[in-house]
Amino acid sequence: MAFYNINGQKIHVVEEGSPRRQLALLIHGWSSSWYALSPLLGLLSQRFRCMAVDLPGYGGSPRLPERTTISAYADLLAELIAQVSDGPAVLIGHSMGGMTSLTLALRHPVLVERMVLLDPTITGKLSTYINLFISPITILERFGLGSLIISAGEGALVGITDRIMRPASFAERTDITEDDYRRLREDVRNPDQGQVRAECFFAMRENDLSGRLAQIETPALAIWGAEDNTVPLRDAGVVADEWPQADLRILPKAGHWPQFEAPAATRRLVAAYLGLPLSSDKIHTPVGDDALLQINEIAQFLAHSDIGTNLNMAQRIRLAAQCEPRTYQVGQRVASTNESGSEFYILHSGVVEIWNNPDNPVDQSEEGKRHVTDLKPGQMAGEWAMFDEGVRSADMIAGPDGATVLAIARERLLALCEDDAVLGTQLLWNLGTAMTGRVRFVLWQLQRATKRVEAYERALEKSLDS
Repeated sequence: MAFYNINGQKIHVVEEGSPRRQLALLIHGWSSSWYALSPLLGLLSQRFRCMAVDLPGYGGSPRLPERTTISAYADLLAELIAQVSDGPAVLIGHSMGGMTSLTLALRHPVLVERMVLLDPTITGKLSTYINLFISPITILERFGLGSLIISAGEGALVGITDRIMRPASFAERTDITEDDYRRLREDVRNPDQGQVRAECFFAMRENDLSGRLAQIETPALAIWGAEDNTVPLRDAGVVADEWPQADLRILPKAGHWPQFEAPAATRRLVAAYLGLPLSSDKIHTPVGDDALLQINEIAQFLAHSDIGTNLNMAQRIRLAAQCEPRTYQVGQRVASTNESGSEFYILHSGVVEIWNNPDNPVDQSEEGKRHVTDLKPGQMAGEWAMFDEGVRSADMIAGPDGATVLAIARERLLALCEDDAVLGTQLLWNLGTAMTGRVRFVLWQLQRATKRVEAYERALEKSLDS
């Protein structure tokens, strides 16, 4: 934990990850603190320098000297990015933090590379439930009277406030743990943030972003809980209407806190979008600088491969993060005939020789095999067996200088297609195009061979007749 001084304003920050990495700024929402985004810290710190902030007036950060506005928050965080980072940051914003992220991207686009928005406030007009049951208390807090009344009676009213707040925050079938629920509830009940909570309620309304989303050029992933009763799905409709470039995902069994209620699904979407290299069961395993450089190098390489056609850099990074580089010495087998296939390969460097018995596919004994063709960098192999998990029809052997291949497991490819439909469609199209091209070439070779045989037979008949 640390404090940063930004133009005289102290900001409390929880940090994870290497300070040499790209900055990921995690911004919480209304009546909350840095803990709101804690489920993503382990995942993000693999690749980024993570800073989860307490916005002024929340958690450990003192209030702003003037009335709170969303633009003031955005400008302050822009100064923080400029102070600690030598390049644009990735923003992860929840609820009001999502609105703050969007405002920052509008006001300071050069400082924002990408955004992940969790149930972001767009219009600032919260749900009918919030306006009926929560806003009267919030309005009282603006004048201090409500805070006194609520604080004095909190012990007796815990059950009542729970019954009011829980339907606003969580899905009926939520998977949030009791420990996380208690910790989030402590933030909501923090008596020191009553005034800023009231100011933020009106600040969100004054910062209505509808009609402005089309101006945002920063790529973004927006995740919404299907049962959000705080920031309603009508705000997701505004995103779909005005900002079709955003990648909008709706999660079932989640309300306003998908990172707590559907953590596995949320982490998977975030990992796919940001190109994080490890699966969710290893979310706290740090990735070394060499591994990150390797991912970027592979992403550059994929631009010139069969599978990387028409993919942008962000998409290639997501794909590169799923690749496992493997290096083979001269003559070493990459894959063997008749073994079950659950992955395919992209040749990264060197040559891979393909050996089989084309005259007798049933008999693939070593004596009958011969060299059929060579794979060159950028070409794929093994995708047939990967698709149907059938046996392989040829040996793949590292050539005279050895070879490095990029292996992609079937389950990784399917997960990537499920998490990112646009990327998945292009990947499958590229796979199909490459396979079609290969089949067409083989058929052309067979036609040429058939014509040569026919020509030889005609010549032989002619010579016999003469």
